[in-house]
Amino acid sequence: MRQVKGAIACVWTLALLAVAPGSAQQSGPTAAPDSTAQAMAVLQRMAEWLAQTPRFSVTVDIGFDAVQDSGQKIEFGETRQIVLRRPNHLRIDVSKRDGSKSAVVFDGKDLTVFHGQENVYATASRPGSVDEAVRYFVHDLDMRLPLAELLYSHLAQDLPERVQVADYVESSSIAGVPCDHLALRGDEADLQVWVAQGQQPLPHRLVITYRHADGRPQFWAQFSDWNLAPEVPDALFAYTPPPGAAQIAFSPQQMLQPKATTTKGGQ
Repeated sequence: MRQVKGAIACVWTLALLAVAPGSAQQSGPTAAPDSTAQAMAVLQRMAEWLAQTPRFSVTVDIGFDAVQDSGQKIEFGETRQIVLRRPNHLRIDVSKRDGSKSAVVFDGKDLTVFHGQENVYATASRPGSVDEAVRYFVHDLDMRLPLAELLYSHLAQDLPERVQVADYVESSSIAGVPCDHLALRGDEADLQVWVAQGQQPLPHRLVITYRHADGRPQFWAQFSDWNLAPEVPDALFAYTPPPGAAQIAFSPQQMLQPKATTTKGGQ
């Protein structure tokens, strides 16, 4: 299989919320005049809830399309186990569908990244908050961290500036959880998000469609097993490399991942 064109599978984050004026279409009647206000209220409540939650754990099943030269779309994916303890502890364990493992661990002092395919890990001294560690990981190291924005403590402050138009689609159910289904449209992509109704407005599903890219590839994330009071001892964030793992150095502006091949997608 050929790699996805333009390496669009390499960066999947909520940066796509920076939408331009427009309107998501519905299959039914035209949205009510207060649709945008209703959708924005739900989004803001979700962002505030996530930002103010001192700790949580969640499982995220991720899938994304790799568009072949023939136009055929091949889906790849992974499962991420995320544990966050504010202000300065984070652990993300990743299991790809091909069986390979990786991890990102931050204990408030050191940031460690492990890639199982090459059995290597790198550690950098980065004292500070989760916000600072994630920013260093994404911007300085130029590495892939899907949905990184959901980890930021300032998500609620950033959201109004980044979202210009949103529509409330309907009330629907995701895996038995009543949710508000919201739609956003930007210059390059459409975004849908399903937010739980009730006292815990947590995201339960997210779909991004790159409508101008060849084949209109999609990225989706399904959230499950939310726990807002997990047991998160310090030992959980102490990284121990597996037997035989080699330690290497981070290289800023270069991804720490196996070199791309022409046989498999799913960056």
